[in-house]
Amino acid sequence: MKRLIGILLVFTSLFSIEVNAAPSLIPAPPQLSASSYILMDAYTGEVLVEQNSHKELPPASLTKLMTAYIADYEIARGNISYDDQVRVSEAAWRMKGSRMFIREGTRVKLEDLMRGIIIQSGNDASVAVAEHIAGAEGAFVDLMNQHAQLLGMKNTHFQNSTGFPAENHYSSAYDIALLSRAKILQFPESYKMYAEKYFTYNDIRQPNRNKLLWRDKTVDGLKTGHTQAAGYCLAASAVRNGTRLISVVMGTSSDEARATESQKLMNYGFRYYETRKLYSAGQVVNNAHVWGGATDSVKVGFTDDVLVTMPRQQADSIPATLDLAPVIEAPISAGDVLGKVIVGQEGNVLLEREVVALESVEEGGFFKRLFDKIKRFFMNLF
Repeated sequence: MKRLIGILLVFTSLFSIEVNAAPSLIPAPPQLSASSYILMDAYTGEVLVEQNSHKELPPASLTKLMTAYIADYEIARGNISYDDQVRVSEAAWRMKGSRMFIREGTRVKLEDLMRGIIIQSGNDASVAVAEHIAGAEGAFVDLMNQHAQLLGMKNTHFQNSTGFPAENHYSSAYDIALLSRAKILQFPESYKMYAEKYFTYNDIRQPNRNKLLWRDKTVDGLKTGHTQAAGYCLAASAVRNGTRLISVVMGTSSDEARATESQKLMNYGFRYYETRKLYSAGQVVNNAHVWGGATDSVKVGFTDDVLVTMPRQQADSIPATLDLAPVIEAPISAGDVLGKVIVGQEGNVLLEREVVALESVEEGGFFKRLFDKIKRFFMNLF
């Protein structure tokens, strides 16, 4: 059974379809001076712009996004706490490159170390956190690569917790965007640290190296990186009018270039695209007929909000097809998949999403089931 539904994209109500939709006129995306880059909708995962986005490159301190992500993961599960007093090892203290300037043998609050990783890009802080979580940095690296697999980061392999140059240590712009998206969506409270512009530890005040935090008030993260091999890299995120985008640029020529090129991507994305909610979690989109049930219908909808990335010039309404199973029989449990919604039209499908039962329906009594079987038999004859 198929029914055509029109979706008014500004709201989640269902309206009639606009047949003669105006075409969306979108210019070609900007060409950036970078080895690779990507622009992704954080809420839908839709890729808006990409160039060499799966190319394996040294990620430099973008690596620390995974180090911080694992710390958040362990905190969320109660294995560690922001209040933990982390002992600083000689290995952490001796780390070169960007540092938080922690001292060997002292104990530092984990929350301070997290700011040292995120704001100050401290290699010493990264090693200290890695050792606190896994006992040794090598064991922590195993965790990093396991999490990378779980997140679908297919072009990534870590050799350390810092991004310090090492053979066989690489990632891609696409994978870093996936990691950034996971951080934003899974741990929104701790993500607020990425917007902080300064952090002072041991009487040393250091600025966040993400210049976009000063230039664009809608930017609230994420992380910079730089080595001679990697060039200047930046993973950034911003939210405007309910749309959140993630940009990753790798291999630019300078600190200024990575900020400028990232801003180009962001401005293009926000100018021509937006995230729109089609349906809310729990919203009933259909009352489907049930055979042999204690009731004759079941409410059909979605367990989560349904979002789609749309060109801003798209018409107010677009076609959507609700494709339900031809026969729905009791018993039904809440969450059972009963069909799918296809948003768009042939050649331009924007979204496919399963629809589920929003309630359970028990089997009807003996005579109810018998009556429905007879009714179906005669309906099939015609």
